[in-house]
Amino acid sequence: MNIKQFEYKPLSHYSYAIISEGKMAVIDPERDPQQYYDFAKANNADIVAVFETHPHADFVSSHLQIHKETGAKIYISKKLGAEYPHETFDEGNSLTLGKIQISPLNTPGHSPDSITIVAKYKEEIALFTGDTLFIGDVGRPDLREKAGNITAEREELAEMMFETVTQKFTDLPNEAIIFPAHGAGSLCGKNLSDAATSTLGDERKHNWAFKKQSREEFMETILDGQPIIPAYFVFNVDINKGGAKNVKDSLANIPFNENSSVEGLIVDVRAEEKFKNGHLKGSINIQASTDTQKFETWLGTIIKPEEKFTLVVDSKEDKVQILNRIAKIGYETMVKEVITLPKENLNTTEKLDLEDFKNHPENYTIVDIRNQTETNEGKFFKNAFTHPLSDLRDTATQIPTDKPIVAHCAGGYRSAAGSSILQNKLPGATVFDLGDDVENFK
Repeated sequence: MNIKQFEYKPLSHYSYAIISEGKMAVIDPERDPQQYYDFAKANNADIVAVFETHPHADFVSSHLQIHKETGAKIYISKKLGAEYPHETFDEGNSLTLGKIQISPLNTPGHSPDSITIVAKYKEEIALFTGDTLFIGDVGRPDLREKAGNITAEREELAEMMFETVTQKFTDLPNEAIIFPAHGAGSLCGKNLSDAATSTLGDERKHNWAFKKQSREEFMETILDGQPIIPAYFVFNVDINKGGAKNVKDSLANIPFNENSSVEGLIVDVRAEEKFKNGHLKGSINIQASTDTQKFETWLGTIIKPEEKFTLVVDSKEDKVQILNRIAKIGYETMVKEVITLPKENLNTTEKLDLEDFKNHPENYTIVDIRNQTETNEGKFFKNAFTHPLSDLRDTATQIPTDKPIVAHCAGGYRSAAGSSILQNKLPGATVFDLGDDVENFK
């Protein structure tokens, strides 16, 4: 089988193409389908099928765009209740792609409508497990209580996942190769491996979900300590259920203005140093200055789906790239305009006197903006206030302002956003960002 794995690192997302005898299928595609078109062209193949393992919460899929542009049929579970043209694909259904036989397993647990795509060619078996089975973990069961055609309580989905793990893969051989939809860093699970693929045999040996345990033990483990649920997750499930607009069309009419000054909700994506040297009042610094920063996740966590905002970029040349990143989670519809900044009348951020902070931490109010699961494992500063970044816009006013405030996270990226939020929410307070100097205190 000719299988290609595509990776989008900021969302730890894997998508796939399978080719046989000039026919190609795409599995769990990301928002921009161009890379799949390029791969098909390079292999003289026609895209004839798109498989969605479930309506994704953490990214917007291009399944509908691919269907409209290539004529490929979309295959999904009947349980998804999709609002776009599709073929239902549940246990008992199958199709042939060249010499490859493709069939689904209904594998609920992460969502009620999850399927695993089973591709067979002679002795080879590939399992495209979506968010059901990861390398080292299984998908979290707490994302479908408020979204989708079928909603389910987390306890109900946890029990479904137990049934899936203990029953659905039983007849498949150890040699079957697992291709998940996510790797380490995704918020769709909590203990994902850095590995991009595995075998079913290795997962049976090493994945906690396959160890011998009672239903109750399994459910307790899967429900405990799950990461935050970003605000955009429900929004993305709904977009994917209906099918997203063509990405180029959706981005086409967003205004751009240079040397502009605005008010209101502003997302400044420039590097931390540039932001601190000059920014508009009210700006939140959610950095997208490198290709690996978790910009999309934190944009969709800090900014709620119904909030319109102005986007600040470093230069006109950055506009297209940043808007394409925003479109990965469907937030392009919230962008009022894209601007670059004037050179004058900008706010600045004071730099922390690190030596004074080291010697006299009691003279500062320290705010730990890491997630609760992180702070539960231990604090870097004994007297720090815990205010997770995901909630900080709502909780900032609870923070005392009688001393200078120092915000920190685990590595520096999140504290840039956190300190900018505190500057906005606590007028008159002195706010510092510890940044990557936090490494000196671990």
